[in-house]
Amino acid sequence: MNAVRDKKIVLMNVEPGLNPGPEELANTILCRTGLLPRKKGATDKMHRVLLELYERSKIAYRQKRLEKAVMTVEEMGAYASISRQTMYDYLSRWTDLAIVAKTSYITDGRVVIGYKLNGTTLESAFEKAVVSIRSNLETTQRFIRELQRTIKNEKISEAQKQNSEGASIDSEEPAEPIPLVDAKISDFDGGNNL
Repeated sequence: MNAVRDKKIVLMNVEPGLNPGPEELANTILCRTGLLPRKKGATDKMHRVLLELYERSKIAYRQKRLEKAVMTVEEMGAYASISRQTMYDYLSRWTDLAIVAKTSYITDGRVVIGYKLNGTTLESAFEKAVVSIRSNLETTQRFIRELQRTIKNEKISEAQKQNSEGASIDSEEPAEPIPLVDAKISDFDGGNNL
């Protein structure tokens, strides 16, 4: 069997409450796209990272200084109240859906590596996630068609195999023919007419 890639997209059907604020909406968006932590007791502040990425993106495009949109993993972890290593674990899902992109820039003679929102706005970043999810579903649909075709071909092959076996049995010379007996009804009813 082929190895299955371990990317997991978990979509949830969660709705925000009435008159939600930015934090509740950000939390709902992360939950619906499977970007919230899945372990019990994990951080409930991951939405702060999304909001900060958006704020930095706005500032960077307004000032035309794109390096301002970049957040290091340490900064992301601080906003989410988790360690840098734990943030790396969560970032793989964010990059799998193409919501954030890894980038680097040079400042004060040193290279800074971090992540930025993968678009000028939240909407454009999540459009890339929609493309990623749609691509996944289209690939799954292609696998479904292939599965149906394979099953159909196996059944046709099996039916042809059975037909060819049946034809070979019919083509064999039958044993000596069974003679038909001439009999009258009167032979069976003791001579009495019905």
